[in-house]
Amino acid sequence: MTYLVIAPILLPALAACGYALFGWRGATVWLGAGAAAGLLACAVALAAGAPVTFLGLLRADALSAFMLVVVGAVALMAMLASPAYLAGELAAGHIGPRDSRRYGVLTQAFVATMALAVLAANLGVLWVAIEATTILTAFLVAFHRTRQATEAAWKYVVICSVGIALALLGIVLVHYAALHAGIPAAGALDAATLAARAADLDPGVTRIATVLIVLGFGTKAGLAPLHAWLPDAHSQAPAPVSALMSGVLLSVAFYAILRVKVIADVALGPTTMRVLLVTAALASLAVAAALLLAQRDFKRLLAYSSIEHMGLLALGAAIGGRLALVAVLLHILGHGLGKAALFLSSGQISQAIGSNRVAAARGLLARAPLVAGAFTAGLLAILGLPPFSLFASELGIVRAGFAAGLGWAIGLALVLMLVIVAAVGQHGRRMLLGASAEPVIVAAQPAAVVPMIAGLAACALLGVTTGPLNSLLGAAAIIAGATP
Repeated sequence: MTYLVIAPILLPALAACGYALFGWRGATVWLGAGAAAGLLACAVALAAGAPVTFLGLLRADALSAFMLVVVGAVALMAMLASPAYLAGELAAGHIGPRDSRRYGVLTQAFVATMALAVLAANLGVLWVAIEATTILTAFLVAFHRTRQATEAAWKYVVICSVGIALALLGIVLVHYAALHAGIPAAGALDAATLAARAADLDPGVTRIATVLIVLGFGTKAGLAPLHAWLPDAHSQAPAPVSALMSGVLLSVAFYAILRVKVIADVALGPTTMRVLLVTAALASLAVAAALLLAQRDFKRLLAYSSIEHMGLLALGAAIGGRLALVAVLLHILGHGLGKAALFLSSGQISQAIGSNRVAAARGLLARAPLVAGAFTAGLLAILGLPPFSLFASELGIVRAGFAAGLGWAIGLALVLMLVIVAAVGQHGRRMLLGASAEPVIVAAQPAAVVPMIAGLAACALLGVTTGPLNSLLGAAAIIAGATP
């Protein structure tokens, strides 16, 4: 089983090498999809087996295996849709023939670093992997080489670099506290060792480290107050890259916070992390609600929605307990599937109408019914309506919050969520309904639509039953700090 821990990293890395050597042509365009399918298969195998480690640097337990399932599922959707998307960009003259090779190399390296992040047993390796995602995605944000894309990439790099630097300082302080607690240097950054010996860590040093790490990785997760990079980066990146960034990269960064939360809750008690996460959650929901009201760009609208959902994850993690953490994990998967489908459909819409403006997409259901139908279903999913899994996960967070005595935070969150639902619903109505003088758009290619439909169908199915994921969710919640 040891090879299964390395395979999810090696498969996309090998696909990246394939693109570098042979380019993006013929059968090679499906290398990324094949690597993503292999990654997902490895994740399922790891989820079904016992925890596995490799050289003390990689570890696959229930939580990392679950996150690997999310990475594989969203990557598969994005890579299946990429050939049709790039063909459209090439036909429109937005990219050149050589850009496709660069896209293949960068996206596969990006997927490999996310797999490394969730499999990292060591907090230092986790930090390196998340920093690597910043470097790789900066080039992808600037992929189209326009002025707006370049500005978004620089903004992304500057803000996320500040956050990652704060996280590094926090990890250094954790290492210092571990050494002074008598933990051997070889295990001073091992997440499992730190969780087992957290009671021995110096509370003062650990408290400072926790604040820095939450701020640092919270920046990469799109949590307020260092969230400003997210709308620009997600709106300028190619649509499949936006699907990867919003659907899974944000959750990978939040996964790092979950790993640190387990240590902090034992070392400091649950209050410190609860205060930090509730504050970040409500601030993120408030930012999303305020900025969604007057939004005119539908890709930025989806990006602000991602800030909302990261806020909900933070709120669920702050509540703690089995129900809340299972709901958080289910929300990660449901949001990844739903938001990936939305960004992929937004890319098709943008290519068809030549704009990201909400007003330009008026009457979309009549002009492009297939893509517009997928976009509509995606909006219903991220708004938390049944039968999609986000309805079940949000209900779980709300129930757990009231049971934990955080009714005031849940009540405020629900008010902000109502504002968000009204804003997104209004913008969606303007895009999808009404008459338009524009001609009917040619139907999208099946290769572009099938991944969206498959992702939304999986999201709806998870809203009805989690089936074989039940045991994995329960085991992952325990590792994330829930009481067995």
